[in-house]
Formats: sequence, structure tokens, C-alpha cells
Amino acid sequence: MSNFLQLISLIVIILFTAKLAGYLSTRIGQPSVFGELLAGVLLGPSLLNLTGLSFISDTHILEIISELGEIGVMLLMFLAGLELNLKDMAKNTKVAALAGVLGVVVPVGMGFLFGELLGMDFNHSMFLGLSLGATSVSISAQVLIELKLIRSRVGLGLLGAAIFDDVLVILLLSSFIALLSTSGGAASILLVIGKMLLFFGLSVVVGLWVLPRVTRFVHKLPISQGVTTQAIVVLFLFGIASELIGGMAAITGAFLAGLMFGRTPEKSLIEGNLHSISYAFFVPIFFISIGLSVDLHSIDMSSIWIIAAISVIAVVGKIVGSGAGALMAKFNPKEALQLGIGMISRGEVGLIIAKIGLDEGYLTNETFSSVIAMILITTVITPPLLRWSFTEKKKKPTDMVPSDSNPNQESA
Repeated sequence: MSNFLQLISLIVIILFTAKLAGYLSTRIGQPSVFGELLAGVLLGPSLLNLTGLSFISDTHILEIISELGEIGVMLLMFLAGLELNLKDMAKNTKVAALAGVLGVVVPVGMGFLFGELLGMDFNHSMFLGLSLGATSVSISAQVLIELKLIRSRVGLGLLGAAIFDDVLVILLLSSFIALLSTSGGAASILLVIGKMLLFFGLSVVVGLWVLPRVTRFVHKLPISQGVTTQAIVVLFLFGIASELIGGMAAITGAFLAGLMFGRTPEKSLIEGNLHSISYAFFVPIFFISIGLSVDLHSIDMSSIWIIAAISVIAVVGKIVGSGAGALMAKFNPKEALQLGIGMISRGEVGLIIAKIGLDEGYLTNETFSSVIAMILITTVITPPLLRWSFTEKKKKPTDMVPSDSNPNQESA
């Protein structure tokens, strides 16, 4: 069988399994993403070892699936940004900043102290803490979209906090690496900050002044799906710029691109066209690919208690840190808990930090495997916990988009 036939055969299995698992998950009252994540684990080397089947001989096929999944998460975050309104986001700047910053500082600090208690050196402990700081809200965003709560006060605060979270974690990582080097020092840190500010500045200029005019022009041209194609091109360009210019994750750029397109009259057209292809193909592959990348057999049984401890720190650190930030922003206790739960899931940035720590010799294989297991655990438990936290709140119309200053005021 050719490599191409192997690839499409694998995609058929993945899509069928993802949709079936998602359906079964909704039948038991859980979001579809919960079933898709578990299906990925079952299809991976932990049980069925899908890529090890007799007809699969292409050793690079899992890399292709993973890359398709990365496109899926970029589309997912673009759609999450597309559903939001910049005015709504501005009303929640306070909670985004407080929950985002405290949601990083608390788990990073707890992880660092845990490493010190285990007798790790400073660098090892610091990388362990940093790997616990990064939030991946793509899964929480998917749950909130399913619950039609992405524009709720908690939803807006969560997505805003994720931006602060991403920026702060990358800044801490870059600063720490710069401090470890013998040259650069403060200059390297200032360069990191400058690159981030440059990216956000360019994003605002392009998004607020250039993009609306170009979109109107493209919409008038006799080009089939011209605006939708433009949206895809722009979200990828924002993702590229986010990594190359800002030094941040590509999903941050995709989310910002969605925010900018959300201001255009063509928003509904773009959303309708991209939603279909995203949720029919790319997004399910993303959630399945998370499970495919995990091999539970590689985890030493003697490390189970470390995995459990790190996972507890990851969960408690985010709920306490982000929840405290939400309370300081005058969210009520239930909303603070919901936002804290939404920040639990770890993902791409955490994986990147752990991989850097392993490659640079600052994390041992045992600690690295424990961090990977923690990321899987937090990814799997977040959807049902988030859905549970909204069980009663979803019924209340007062949940929708008031400002920071008045938690009981509804948005017009």
C-alpha cells in the first residue's frame, strides 16, 4: 500500500472513531471533546497502537497526523476569537490580567517548591514549575462553544486570561534561558519583551485598519470563497508572525486573527464556511492526535506518585491562582471556580517547555514523562469538570457579558 493510501486509511479510522466517541460522550452527558480525547489514547500506543498496524509502514505518518492536528487547533482558536467582540474583551481586561498572571505565578511557584522538596537543583525545579504554568484553553474553548457560553463573562475572562498566561509564561521561559546564558542577560530579556510588543502592535495596526478594507475589497471580487480563503491565509500569517516575531505560540496569533475578523461585516460568512471544514476534519484530528502522542507504557510505575503530585499541583495551582484573580476582579465565587477550572488544561506550550528542558538537560526523562502524563490528565479531566461547573449557571440569563466593574450588569 502506498504512503498516500496509508495516510487516508488512517484518517478514515481517526475521523470515524472521533465522531463515534464524541457521539457516545454526549449520550452520557459529557462534551464530545471528552470522548475524542479518550479515543485518541485508545488508538495510540497505550492500547491499540494504530500506527503500528501491519499495513502502516510509513514511519512519518504520525508526524503528518500531528501537523494536521496543529492546523486544527489554529482553526479552533481562530473560531473562538471570531465569536468574541473586542468591546466585550475590553470590559474584562481586569479579570484577564489578574487571573492570567496569578494563574501562572501560583502553579509555577508550587511546582518550583515541589522540585526543591524532591532535591532537584534550581534549574531543574524552575523548568518543572514553568511546565506547570502554561494553559491550553483550546479544549476549554471547545467546551464553552458547545455550551454556547463562549461570550459569557467567564468565557471572555478565560480567553483573555489565556493571552496574559501565554505571554507571561513565554516571557518567564525566555528570561530564564537568557539568564542561564553567559552573554546577553538583561539585553536578551528586553529583546524578548520588545518582540512581543512589536507583534501585538503590528497585529493591532493590521487588524483594525488594514484588514477591514482588504476584506471589503476581496468580498466584492468575483472569486469563489474569496473571503474565506483570505481568512485562512491571514490566520496562518498571524500564527507565523506570532512565533517568528513575537516568540509566542502560533495559536495566540490565530486567536488574535479571529478577534480582528470578528469586527468585519463578513464575520458570519467566514464563520459558517470555516466551521464546517474545521469540525468535520481538522479539529477531530487535533483531539485524537493528543492521545496518539501518549504512550502510558513508557511511564515507570515507581513514578506514579510523582505524576499524581504534579497533577494535583497543576489543578490546584490554576484553580487557586486564576480563581483568586477572578475574585479580585469582583467575580462571584462560582464564576471564579469556573474560570479556574477552565484554566486547568495544559497543552502545546507546556509540551514545548518540557521538551526544551529535556533537550537542554534541565529535566530528567522521568520528570519529562511525568509532565507529559500530567498534561494528558489535565486535558482529559478539564471538559467534564468545566461542564459540571456550568450545570446550573448555564440556565441563568445574567451570565452574559457584563463588565468587570459590575458583575450583575448585562451586556446590551
